[in-house]
Amino acid sequence: MLSLLLPLLFLPVGCKQAPDYFAFVSDVRSDIFRAETPEFEVTVSCLEREHPFAPDGVVSPKSRTVEVVLAEKSPSGGEYEVYFLEDMPRGGDMSFRNVTGDYYFSRGVENFPSGSLSLRIVCGETTKELFLTSVKSEKTLLPEEALSLAVSAERETVAALTSGKTFCGEFYVRLLRRDKNYYYVGIVRPGNGTVSLLLDGETGEVLARRESAI
Repeated sequence: MLSLLLPLLFLPVGCKQAPDYFAFVSDVRSDIFRAETPEFEVTVSCLEREHPFAPDGVVSPKSRTVEVVLAEKSPSGGEYEVYFLEDMPRGGDMSFRNVTGDYYFSRGVENFPSGSLSLRIVCGETTKELFLTSVKSEKTLLPEEALSLAVSAERETVAALTSGKTFCGEFYVRLLRRDKNYYYVGIVRPGNGTVSLLLDGETGEVLARRESAI
C-alpha cells in the first residue's frame, strides 16, 4: 500500500490539467476542394459550425455542411445547378450572391469527402463533370494542431479565459487557401472582441495578429 501512495506525495503541487480547447471550437473549416475550367472556378468547403452561429462565448451543438462556390471568370448571367456524384448524389440550384458576385450552394452531410470528389455542373443545356482535389497535403496541419499552436502563441489571452477545465470563450479554426495553405484561428472573448491569428498551414508559424471589437 505504501508503494502505491508514495509516488503521489511527489506530484507537483498545484499542477492543473488544461482543458480540451478543441471542445470549445464553434466553427471549423477542415478541408477545401478545388477545380477550374476555362469558364469558372469551383470550390467546395467542409464546415462544422454551431447553430445558431453567434460570437457569444457559448459553443452550441454543431452540424456538418459542405458549401459550393462557383466563380465565373467572365460574368455570363447564367443560372447554375450543382450535383454531388459518388457517395453524395444530391444537389440543386445555386444562388447568385450580389455582394461577392459568385454562385453558392450548401447542404448538410453526415460525413465529409476525403481526398477528392466529383461534381456535375449544369448551366442551361451545358453539363460538365468535374473532379475536385483537396488542397491539403501530407504536410498540412490538422485543425487540432493549428489550434494547439495558436493557444501556445496566445498563452496569456487563453489563460485569462480559462477556469479549471472550462474555457470561457470560443474558437474559430478555418483552413484557408491562397498561394498556399494557411489557418485562421479566432479567439473569441465575450464582450471583449476577437484575437485573430493567421498561421502558416504547415509550420504553424504565426504570420499575422489582429484584435477586433467583434
